[in-house]
Amino acid sequence: MTRSHFSRRGVLKTGAIAGAGLMLPTYLRAQESGFTNAPTGDTVTFGFNVPQTGPYAEEGLDELRAQELAVQHINGEGDGGMLSTFSSKVLDGTGLLGKKVTFVSGDTQTKADVARATAQSMIQKDGCIMITGGSSSSEAIAVQGLCQEAGVIFMAGLTHSNDTTGKDRKRNGFRHFFNAYQSAVALTPVLEKVYGTDRRAYHLTADYTWGWTQQESMAASTEAVGWETVQNVLTPVGAGDFSSYIAPVLNSGADILVLNHYGGDMVNSLTQAVQFGLKGKQVNGKDFQIVVPLYSELMAKGAGSNIEGVYGSMNWNWQLQDAATLAFVKSFGEKYGFPPSNAAHTCYVQTMLYADAVTRAGSFNPCAVVEALEDFEFDGMGNGATLYRASDHQCFKDVLVMQGIASASGNANMVGYDTLSIVETTPRAQVEYADDHPMFAGGTLGECAVGA
Repeated sequence: MTRSHFSRRGVLKTGAIAGAGLMLPTYLRAQESGFTNAPTGDTVTFGFNVPQTGPYAEEGLDELRAQELAVQHINGEGDGGMLSTFSSKVLDGTGLLGKKVTFVSGDTQTKADVARATAQSMIQKDGCIMITGGSSSSEAIAVQGLCQEAGVIFMAGLTHSNDTTGKDRKRNGFRHFFNAYQSAVALTPVLEKVYGTDRRAYHLTADYTWGWTQQESMAASTEAVGWETVQNVLTPVGAGDFSSYIAPVLNSGADILVLNHYGGDMVNSLTQAVQFGLKGKQVNGKDFQIVVPLYSELMAKGAGSNIEGVYGSMNWNWQLQDAATLAFVKSFGEKYGFPPSNAAHTCYVQTMLYADAVTRAGSFNPCAVVEALEDFEFDGMGNGATLYRASDHQCFKDVLVMQGIASASGNANMVGYDTLSIVETTPRAQVEYADDHPMFAGGTLGECAVGA
């Protein structure tokens, strides 16, 4: 398949979108059965591969809720969610290319090897045409590699490591979620303004690809404004008790603790840091502070009052007031009884973006889908104007800086979900970077794979 059949915005130049009554291009008609799990019946199957157990399970379960909701909207069930706000108007709630969308789900257990095995079963046994999910970047990278080998599209869910669209990028994989570099670039100016430039930071870092690149990004960004990195200590995922890692911070001379932790690990480490009295401590003539570079509503809810005053970043938040966010929050809230997390949002959007790309391409062929997504610019999905860059398959959009606050809701369903306040919306231009940036070096997309 040659790139010349498509514009750089991923829209067919010749042929047509299925459902519009026009013929598919000859090269697509010839290849409609020449790829992995080419649909032959009246249904097409998505694979939702998320952690339902393990330290990132809460995020995974919320991703699954949103993925199920997206399938309902694609099939014309419910209020349609973002179909009415999405700038692309090809999805009409009648399924995909005349087929009803079904799905299977799996539990990755927050483990990369399990995630890959589960995804492989989805592809080989269940006939999935697309895999999405993951709350750990190690899961996402493992599954992205598998999907490249198998000739299946991977729409990454919650994955924040620079490596996902850096050294481990793949042509068949796409990431809507922001990354560690973007968190650091958005967050550091706020930290500099609030805490000043003369600071000594101690990092506790999850010992895998996300933690490594998050710590590297935060250290580089804060050191550029005058902070000193006193120590970086790696911690195992799912450690549970972080007290042995937090105790040394007390005598380190650091006056800021950066918790490069996520999910249940972040809830535990932050709670224990507060219990050790770090928040009320005076060091170097300054009030000791804690920073959590990557936030989620579910983490804030789990940490309770310990979250108050703590800064972090987010990909999206349910409190935004644009039309797309309002539509999604309404749909999700009516189905589940509480607001969606940013993990839920990105998985909903990824599912809808895949469906949209298939429809615009008029084909389930993964190479046609790749072409439709590369350099695709869109709006109306809750993040403002967004670009899926062709060179690395990273989305570029605004980034939110958040601060923990006390819950003030009188609604039982909302308690804990209103403990983060949007401090700043960092413009997309501020978090963009060249695709050969050193933190993303060493990777190549390679060629699109169709598999069978």
